Amino acid sequence: MQFRRAVVPIVALLMAATTAPAVASEKQSERRGPATVTFATTGDGHGRGLSQYGARNRANGGQSWKTIVRHYYPGTSWGRVGGKLRIQITADTSRDVVVRPGSGLKAHSLGAHRTWRLPAKVKGKQVRSWKIQPGRNRSKLMFKTGSWHLWRTAKGDAEFSAGGRPIVLVTPSGRSAYRGTLRSVSVNASGSNRDTVNVVPFESYLRGVVAQEVPAEWPRHAVRAQAVAARTYAAYERRAHRNAAYDLCDTSHCQVYGGADAEHRLSDAAVRATARTVVTYGGKPAFAQFSASNGGWSADGGFPYLPAAEDPYDQGLPTDPATTTVSAADLTRNWDGIGDLVSIEVTGRSGGRVTEVTVVGTNFTVRPSGEDLKDWFDLKSTVFQIT
Repeated sequence: MQFRRAVVPIVALLMAATTAPAVASEKQSERRGPATVTFATTGDGHGRGLSQYGARNRANGGQSWKTIVRHYYPGTSWGRVGGKLRIQITADTSRDVVVRPGSGLKAHSLGAHRTWRLPAKVKGKQVRSWKIQPGRNRSKLMFKTGSWHLWRTAKGDAEFSAGGRPIVLVTPSGRSAYRGTLRSVSVNASGSNRDTVNVVPFESYLRGVVAQEVPAEWPRHAVRAQAVAARTYAAYERRAHRNAAYDLCDTSHCQVYGGADAEHRLSDAAVRATARTVVTYGGKPAFAQFSASNGGWSADGGFPYLPAAEDPYDQGLPTDPATTTVSAADLTRNWDGIGDLVSIEVTGRSGGRVTEVTVVGTNFTVRPSGEDLKDWFDLKSTVFQIT
């Protein structure tokens, strides 16, 4: 049988040509989600271990520093530490170490174990700066009046000290004072890369940390709890980096250390009141993490003494909830080919913390963790709502 081709009126063809794109556009708009996404966070930081705002609220409620520490690191025991720490001074990126002259300033050869007192004047001229300029097997000790001059050559590396008094270190960005000693340390086998390292007694180090981490004027038992947490964290890191060039850095990647310039009489009192005290687990210093605020829910830190738990004493910062708004394009560009954003919702929580978010695109669906989103968009915490 022979079929005849149907004849379609020209009017119908024109109508189809004009209406088909509109139908497709309607289908696309049905699949398109919000143009922006807002995260409303509570808390600030990773939420593991001691909560600084939680500790403040507990101290205001009458809890002692020992009770506070036991709550945030359950199952630990009390211990004691001493000795010294090696702190990388990240503001000083040059190979040499330059300090201002001062009372009791000395230079010490680490290779020959020889010490020299560094005078305020050389040949009647006022010394403006002293410098250790490290070489391959020796270090030049230099002084500056109008220009730099060689004063001594020390065997091996060298360091500055001042009998426990602060030494003023000159950095590319300014000046800072540190107790203990200051030395240039090789951080690779060839010695081509070097860092300025502050070797400082444990308790002197704590004096430069505690007021950097919490306000020294906070309730004294909260500040004491912070001192124990910071001391324990440092003891853990020292043990973990025994074979490294230094034990800790001086930034929030470790814990913030400002040297003698950061000391405060009230936080100094907290350091003295808890002198040498740490918490231990299995006879070793615990990994005593801490953050500003857990937002009401401590996060699992991977150790028995860092459990996920509700914290009724910490309901976030006074400014919470903090909001962060991102465009749908900024969100979806994290997954190549996902297409336009259709929807996003929280689909997993551990207590109040987000563990999973489901993101639906026009092409496929992904399920990132709350930590992923926190990192990508610099959210304050994983305790959040999505709007």
